[in-house]
Amino acid sequence: MRILAMIIFSCLFLASCQTLKGAGQDIQDAGEVLDDAIRDE
Repeated sequence: MRILAMIIFSCLFLASCQTLKGAGQDIQDAGEVLDDAIRDE
């Protein structure tokens, strides 16, 4: 039972890392769009 719990926890941890990485990339992309918009004015 412990091994199953460890496997589930590991999968959830890795999934959350990927989600945070994706969110960070989205924020960076939004910042670049704003930067480009400011430079164009």
